[in-house]
Amino acid sequence: MPTGGPTSASATWPAAALDPPRAFGPPLSSGVLRTQPDDFVVEEDLGFTPAGTGQHVLLKVRKRDANTQWVARELARICRCRPMDVGFAGLKDRRAVAIQWFTVPKSSQSLEAWSTVKTSEFEVLEAHAHTRKLPRGALAGNGFVIRVRNVTVTDQQLADRVAQITHRGVPNYFGPQRFGRQGSNLARISAGLRTLRMPERGFVLSAARSLIFNVVLAQRVRDESWDRLEAGDVANLDGRGSVFAVDALDATLVERCSKLDIHPTGPMWGRGSPTSHGRVLELESAVGAQLPDAAALVHEAGMNQERRSLRLTVRNLEWTREPDAVVLRFRLMRGSFATTVIREMFDAVSADGEPEGDA
Repeated sequence: MPTGGPTSASATWPAAALDPPRAFGPPLSSGVLRTQPDDFVVEEDLGFTPAGTGQHVLLKVRKRDANTQWVARELARICRCRPMDVGFAGLKDRRAVAIQWFTVPKSSQSLEAWSTVKTSEFEVLEAHAHTRKLPRGALAGNGFVIRVRNVTVTDQQLADRVAQITHRGVPNYFGPQRFGRQGSNLARISAGLRTLRMPERGFVLSAARSLIFNVVLAQRVRDESWDRLEAGDVANLDGRGSVFAVDALDATLVERCSKLDIHPTGPMWGRGSPTSHGRVLELESAVGAQLPDAAALVHEAGMNQERRSLRLTVRNLEWTREPDAVVLRFRLMRGSFATTVIREMFDAVSADGEPEGDA
């Protein structure tokens, strides 16, 4: 676990990005993820219903041990459209069973014909007429059923940790998949924007912003302020993009934060200064200054300062036992990572290396 204050950010950034400090102490046990695809099941919740009319087709697809972008290309082949015309809300892990939504342009392929598409890697479960291409991020959240094998933990330990996470949430770190296999996207940050080709540019810019955010959050986990508000914070409403400045604390704000209704936020770096104040601004500015390559890259790309919640609410967290595993069930809002929940319980390694996607 990295130690030290914000002045040590440049020395500890690889750890802060890939193995940041935990909020609830050491993991309960080691464990293994993804021994087989069925050990990791994720299902998208769009948050809206199909339009029923329009020039696109909204497809509910179950994929198993398959890459999201590969499935998109296969759907384009069936539809006889360009791969870029296929829409999906987000990447989902390859070594998993994922139920996710895609859109394709309306074609000679009927809705009934789409519903018969089935291969060894994926099958279409539903097909609906829809008004527009599905953009990235267009979902309410994701539900997970995750099996962690080879754990050694008592029922009481599990119950206590689940209660902590349910009551306080978890630090909303970007997962290691955001930084590429073995941190490969981080290595490209210092190369400069003009040397990055599409789609590499998007991955590296995302890694740069995520790095700064994770380092800020790591420090707030160390000083135990990640799940409480202080004057100078920028707060956001749980599960929404709305933010507001916290000029001074009062009993109402403290109570709302304790109930997971609002959360402190950290910077998604861009041009200018973060919108926080006081000690919070000092911390965030210090981290940005000590990661100059990452800050300069997003500035050169013309990105603006934005905010992201420091805390992630874990909804409907439950656990059950199997003879050789613990099965976790929970739901997360979009843009968050199941690995950030698992790491607050287990030191779990993937049986096949790093996953592809996020939530």
